[in-house]
Amino acid sequence: MGHLDHAALGWLTPALSYVMACIGAALGLRCTVRALAATGRSRRNWLVTAASAIGTGIWTMHFVAMLGFSVSGTDIRYDVPLTIASLLVAMAVVCAGVFAVGYSRDRTRALFLGGLTTGLGVASMHYLGMAAVRLHGQVDYDPVLVGLSVLIAVVAATAALWAALNIKSPVAVTVASLIMGAAVSSMHYTGMFAVSVRVAPGGDVLPGATAMQFIFPLAVGLGSYLFLTSAFVALSPTTGEREASASAQRPVESAAH
Repeated sequence: MGHLDHAALGWLTPALSYVMACIGAALGLRCTVRALAATGRSRRNWLVTAASAIGTGIWTMHFVAMLGFSVSGTDIRYDVPLTIASLLVAMAVVCAGVFAVGYSRDRTRALFLGGLTTGLGVASMHYLGMAAVRLHGQVDYDPVLVGLSVLIAVVAATAALWAALNIKSPVAVTVASLIMGAAVSSMHYTGMFAVSVRVAPGGDVLPGATAMQFIFPLAVGLGSYLFLTSAFVALSPTTGEREASASAQRPVESAAH
């Protein structure tokens, strides 16, 4: 059995991955709040932004944490198509959950179905990302911990969608985001603790890309997207602010005529 280290770079990768999960959750919640106050194309655009933020945050959290993953006795590579597929899965399922909540008239039913769909999608993203790992040996999973990680993912996703429907103030969104970041990180590390590796040393060159060749640049790019989108959302006026601005301009225009 190979010795697994989930924090080979020390506290850096767990801490940074938690921060990325929190940023993605906060941005997604703020965008969903904006969406619920909007109509038509504006609502759709805000929901798409919310889904991309949450999906990107979850995926970035997973693979930033994976930068600290190592197994004694073997190198680790990542299958590029499968890794990209895991990102697309994260985006798609979160989008489905967010749109279910954003457009459904029965919020309770939408919350249940959206939370279940999104949670299973997040878990699928995690294990699809793990399926992309290439090493000298065989990877096995503890089914109990796998089941627990899926349960955590479903509960976390449901809580996130509930928060999007019920939490409006920036302070409450911040608290909810910190909790969601902890939940997503817990899901990841529970899934990682389910892993065991039977190393079979070999001289063959492993297929795929190293974490620094592929995962690190992609994570940096997606992290930049989250920061830039956060700045855009923070600077863009809310529906209430736009209405107040329009109301303030009407008397001025009337006086001019």
